[in-house]
Amino acid sequence: MPLVPIPSLLTGAIRKNASGPVGDFYAGRGFRPLWVRDGIVSSEAQALLGILDSARLDGLKPSRYSPDKLRKMMARADTGDVAALAKAEIGLSKAFAKYVGDLRRTDKSGLEYADPALIPKKPDPELVLRVAALAPSFADYIRSMGWMSAHYVRIRGYIGIAQQQGSDDHVLRALRLNLERARFLPSPAVRHIVVDIASARLWYYQGGQEAGSMRVVVGALKTPSPMLAGSLNYAILNPYWNVPDYLIRDNIARKVLTGRTLKSMHMEILSDWTPDARKVDPSTVNWQAVAAGQMELRMRELPGPANSMGKVKFVFPNTHGIYLHDTPNTDLFVKDDRHLSNGCIRLEKAAELGKWMLGQPVVNTRNKAPEQAIAFRVPVPVYLTYLTATTNDQGVGFLPDVYGMDK
Repeated sequence: MPLVPIPSLLTGAIRKNASGPVGDFYAGRGFRPLWVRDGIVSSEAQALLGILDSARLDGLKPSRYSPDKLRKMMARADTGDVAALAKAEIGLSKAFAKYVGDLRRTDKSGLEYADPALIPKKPDPELVLRVAALAPSFADYIRSMGWMSAHYVRIRGYIGIAQQQGSDDHVLRALRLNLERARFLPSPAVRHIVVDIASARLWYYQGGQEAGSMRVVVGALKTPSPMLAGSLNYAILNPYWNVPDYLIRDNIARKVLTGRTLKSMHMEILSDWTPDARKVDPSTVNWQAVAAGQMELRMRELPGPANSMGKVKFVFPNTHGIYLHDTPNTDLFVKDDRHLSNGCIRLEKAAELGKWMLGQPVVNTRNKAPEQAIAFRVPVPVYLTYLTATTNDQGVGFLPDVYGMDK
C-alpha cells in the first residue's frame, strides 16, 4: 500500500512546481490536487489516458499529449512519493488542458455566426481546468468528455466503430465532416439549443445535461435552412407572418386571380416596410403584374388560429430572416421527412421551449393583441447544424443527405 502523504506536503509540492495558467488554476483552489485523492492518482486519470490514446478519432496525434510519459509519472506516483504525486498531478492537468484546447481549433464546419460573441475561441487552460473541477461529478465529466457536445462525442464514437469495421474512405470522410460540424457546439454545461437540420430534431441543454427535445420542421431542398449560430433574445406572441415575395407571386396572386379574397386568406397588404405603413385596398392592385413578377407587395398574414407562425415565434438577429416558431400544422411532425419549410424552424412544442427559455408560460390565450414582444432576461444561443451520422443494424450509417452536404 502506498504511503498517504500529509495533504499539506502535497499542496506545498504543487505550489512549488505549478506555473503559468495551470499554476494560476491551482493557486485559485489553494493548490489542492484535482487528479490525486487520498494519496493515490484517481481512476479519472486512467480514463483521460484512454481518451488521449484515441485522439486520432479527433484528427489529433496522441503523441502530442505524451500518454506514455504520463503513465510513467503515475507509476512513480504509486509509490506515495509526494514529489512524484505532484509531478503526475501537474502533468495530467497540462495534458488535459492542451487536449481540450486543441479540440477547439479553427472552425472548419461552415457554420455562420450571426452573433459574433458566439465565435469560438481557444479556451484558456486555467478556465478548462476550473470548469472541470466545478463539474457536479468530475468522474462523469472526464468519462463522458463533458467539455464537448454530446453530438460530438456520439460521432467520435461512430468513427471508432467505422474503423473497427474496416469501413471505406467515403464513410470515414463523411463521418469526419459530421464531426467538424459538431466540434463547435457547446458542452451541455452551457445553456443552449441545437437544431439538427438533417434529422429535423431539436435539443436544449442546461446544467450539464439535456433538458428536452422535440421534432421540428426545417427547410426544404429549394429553401434550405442555413447552418447558423445566433442568440435568441425575444419572443413575439400572436405574430404576423410576412409573406415571402415568391409565395405572393406564385401562390396568392394566382388565387386572387381565380376569385379568392385576401380576407378569406386572412391576409392584408401594406404600403411599405415602415412602422407607419398604411393598409392597401386589394382592389387597387394589378394582380396580373404581381403574378408575372413585375410588381412586388408587402403582404402579411393576420394573427389567429390559422397563422403560419402559430401563437409565438422566437427571434434572433440574422441576415437570412430565420427564426423558430410555432405552427398550426401539427400533422407535419408525424412525417419521417420533415424538410418542408421555407427555411425557418417550426417547433413541435413551442410553448414548452418558450417556458424553458423564459422561466414562465409564454403563451397567453386571453390576450389577443398582435405582435406582443417579450424580451429574454438572458439571450439563449441557438445552433443550426447538419448531422447525418447515425447507427443502423450494420453499425454506422447515415440519414438521407437531403442537402447533399456530405458529398
